[in-house]
Amino acid sequence: MFKTIENKKLRPLGSFSIKDIEAVTGIKGHTLRIWEQRYGIVIPKRTETNIRFYDDNDLKKLLNISLLNNHGFKISEIAKMQVDEIKAEVLRLSTSKYAHEAQIKAFISAMLEFNEIVFNQQLTACFIQFGIEYTLLNIIFPLLNEIGILWQIGSIQPSHEHFVTNIIKQKLYVAIDGQVGRFNKSSKRFLLFLPENEKHSIGLLFANYLIRSRGHEVLYLGQEVPLNDLKDAFQNDNPDFILTLMSCAQPHIDKNEFVQFLKDNWPLSTLLLTGSQFLMANIVPAEKVKMIQNFEVFIEYLDNI
Repeated sequence: MFKTIENKKLRPLGSFSIKDIEAVTGIKGHTLRIWEQRYGIVIPKRTETNIRFYDDNDLKKLLNISLLNNHGFKISEIAKMQVDEIKAEVLRLSTSKYAHEAQIKAFISAMLEFNEIVFNQQLTACFIQFGIEYTLLNIIFPLLNEIGILWQIGSIQPSHEHFVTNIIKQKLYVAIDGQVGRFNKSSKRFLLFLPENEKHSIGLLFANYLIRSRGHEVLYLGQEVPLNDLKDAFQNDNPDFILTLMSCAQPHIDKNEFVQFLKDNWPLSTLLLTGSQFLMANIVPAEKVKMIQNFEVFIEYLDNI
């Protein structure tokens, strides 16, 4: 399951090495060994060649133990708790609005099992309890950041990330659909697109939802839109705002030329630019060009239009 382990072929499918456990739970390998020896919190399995590994149940238990430990529970106290007691404490923490580590770890656990039902249920519960905006800003984006780190260090496969992002996008599509046609008296027109080679659309979908939820009109073109196609389709159309995002490294694209193209073809539109590639580039300041540092800034900007 995990690509970083040299001996993964020697372990059963669905098993985890101590390095995998460390990456996912945050429990250091040497700490885990001490906890095993002193408190017997888990008993690792062994392959025929004596390589230790952990199964799904071990991972779930250690995720919960890590969560409780990070919230002030001593490991000696946790070791005396029954499984149901641990679950009850985790559930109590997960209902706290300001302690989102529980939700994030629960999402990661569901992701590792490719458990669509559980992941969906948890996401729906968060939407109901906290609202869509709060959930995306304080739970989902930190979750995606953690997933990105796990992917970078090789502890999960790309399929895990695709599993998560597709469920989140499905939820956003439903939320967006509920806002279609709800315009306010002073509604503005927004054109949203991602440039070529930009595939990560969750941020743009969330912006789509935010804009519509405030009564504005959105022309959503999605990902990987060639600029010339954009020009041909909207040559005589000047939306009030054009929002685009660039987070993937694209050194072949001159960011200032990209912005100038938009300015030349839509001189009446205000350009809203976000994503690490735009934010790190030395974009020439202009009256109708605004850099959006994060979603909190974007929400404030929307609320003051």
